[in-house]
Amino acid sequence: MTTLKAPRTQDRKLTIAEILETLSDGMLPLRFTAYDGSAAGPEDAPYGLHLKSTRGTTYLATAPGDLGMARAYVSGDLEARGVHPGDPYEILRVMGDELHFRRPSALTLAAITRSLGWDLLRPIAPPPQEHLPRWRRVAEGLRHSKARDAEVIHHHYDVSNTFYEYVLGPSMTYTCACYENTEQTLEEAQDNKYRLVFEKLGLQPGDRLLDIGCGWGSMVRYAARRGVKVIGATLSREQAEWAQKAIAEEGLSDLAEVRFSDYRDVPETGFDAISSIGLTEHIGVGNYPAYFTLLKDKLREGGRLLNHCITRPDNRSQARAGGFIDRYVFPDGELTGSGRIISEIQNVGLEVRHEENLREHYALTLAGWCQNLVDNWDACVADVGEGTARVWGLYMAGSRLGFERNVVQLHQVLAVKLGPKGEAHVPLRPWWS
Repeated sequence: MTTLKAPRTQDRKLTIAEILETLSDGMLPLRFTAYDGSAAGPEDAPYGLHLKSTRGTTYLATAPGDLGMARAYVSGDLEARGVHPGDPYEILRVMGDELHFRRPSALTLAAITRSLGWDLLRPIAPPPQEHLPRWRRVAEGLRHSKARDAEVIHHHYDVSNTFYEYVLGPSMTYTCACYENTEQTLEEAQDNKYRLVFEKLGLQPGDRLLDIGCGWGSMVRYAARRGVKVIGATLSREQAEWAQKAIAEEGLSDLAEVRFSDYRDVPETGFDAISSIGLTEHIGVGNYPAYFTLLKDKLREGGRLLNHCITRPDNRSQARAGGFIDRYVFPDGELTGSGRIISEIQNVGLEVRHEENLREHYALTLAGWCQNLVDNWDACVADVGEGTARVWGLYMAGSRLGFERNVVQLHQVLAVKLGPKGEAHVPLRPWWS
């Protein structure tokens, strides 16, 4: 990697803007201003960053990369200009495309350190929205144990049902929608996603469905409206309470139930179908064999599994999430490629019949959620606080960019539990539209 020469004036303290210019390639795509009065980048740039305080400098200096940037932004010490905090997509796009940093030489690093002073380089407590670091989680509980899984799910999903109603919309669906075209609304696309899952599973009135990681029960209620008997399981108490209330209000209590339960604790077996929509990301790649074995054991012969989850674009990348996602969004979350998921499903004896990538659909879904957050910003801030609302805007806009750029994907994999002589009990050709 190219290194930069040390600043010519070694005895002069650098301004914050000069430090940024020194660390970048000198071609800033946005306007940067700082609390010390310094500035860099084109004055007429449509987007900008303003560093408001020394605390923000400490966050940036003590945790370089996305984690330090997130800390400064979530705390309100770094302000993005030209975008709404509910949807900072455009500035993230510009920064990702055009803002490049270089490794400084030892002399340059010494000059930067002297300019900032040791007081600004001492780590400080992160914003309250940040989860424990990975080493603390390891010390306090076995990774992906039932207790630890419940705690990290609580961190992410038990924010506020009201907040999720604002952001997700009436469907209360926190997973990728499926768009027939770009003109569809978010609600239409979410309903279309449930139709797609329902049809792939070949469900009929009287069938039994297990929906694990069921969220607020949208798939549960979709299937129950069509005469299917459904059990949903979620590790979020708030989700379960919301879902049970919605089931009762729709008059579906004789067919549908959402339990506050680990999916591993559901005792029933012999299901006609299992849907896992957005749960595999939380399982841990090392636990896939046990996970898919358990699901296979809960299916009858000829029963089908639909696994819908975020994936990597290859099967070699590190499974763990980056610093910001791990500490603010999905603690302990892990992703792998669709090939690894298909292999693990096959290795437990299920037969994979179909898979598809809905990557572009998730980018559209996230754009819809960001728009909901923008439209309901004041109410969301009043409900959960500005820091948490900023986390969600940053996370969703950044994820949208990730799906557009093929950093992450979304795969649906359909599998079947064969009979003793290889009977799959499925039509010869795909039976869904």
